[in-house]
Amino acid sequence: MTKIAVIGGGQIGEALTGGLIASGFDGQDIVVTNRQAERREEFEETYKVKTTDNNQEAVKGADVVFVCVKPYAIVDMLAEINDSLAKNAVVVSMAAAITLDKLEGAVGAQVSVVRSMPNTPMLVRNGMNIVVPGENVTSEQLDTVKELLSTVGKVLEVTEDKMDVAAALAGSGPAYYFLVTEALIDAGVNLGLTREQASELANSTAAGAGQLLVESEQNASSLRYGVSSPGGTTVAALRELEESGIRGAFYRAIDKCVERTRSMN
Repeated sequence: MTKIAVIGGGQIGEALTGGLIASGFDGQDIVVTNRQAERREEFEETYKVKTTDNNQEAVKGADVVFVCVKPYAIVDMLAEINDSLAKNAVVVSMAAAITLDKLEGAVGAQVSVVRSMPNTPMLVRNGMNIVVPGENVTSEQLDTVKELLSTVGKVLEVTEDKMDVAAALAGSGPAYYFLVTEALIDAGVNLGLTREQASELANSTAAGAGQLLVESEQNASSLRYGVSSPGGTTVAALRELEESGIRGAFYRAIDKCVERTRSMN
């Protein structure tokens, strides 16, 4: 059985823990760390996992170590746990902006490290996790990491030179969809719907459209064509969006996101 350590029992750490437990992993094979005793008790009662406030203790004997702390703290955290890692452990950083060079530099050249980027829909087990394996990661270790991350959504492996762009689409992507949905709600309210009515319409439409994109055999363009009758109301709305520069706005937004990420690397 795979022994797992989750360093940092915040939102991401809890989402991962919940996914693992829901997928049938034994809570006694999972150790979660948190500095607050109250939070540790919540994890123990809710998920039946082991907990500790000692990161070094948590990683001893662990096959896979997920480091779910803020990006600014991750290098120091890796240096802290380095000497306590098991010989064949694989460390998974859940902070996309930190490069493999920095991660491997913090734990030593011989340690297996995976750079990963989750997104917030993993909180409802419908996330998109991007992974980049370091050069010391074996195929067996990578398969294990992918299996564990698949408990909270899909997993896509990319090369490191593609990570910043992938993170701009998936890691930051939910915020773009939330903004579009927020704008639709405000537009509906502007034309007389109550905010509750507009929210139900826009939120349900966003959820249904997303599911259709994933489950349909058609691509986004084909699905859009299916809603766009010639000379119809949807075409009129789409023309206004195009003339307002919606595509260009997204091009520029992704460019800025990638530019900002690379300035932080």
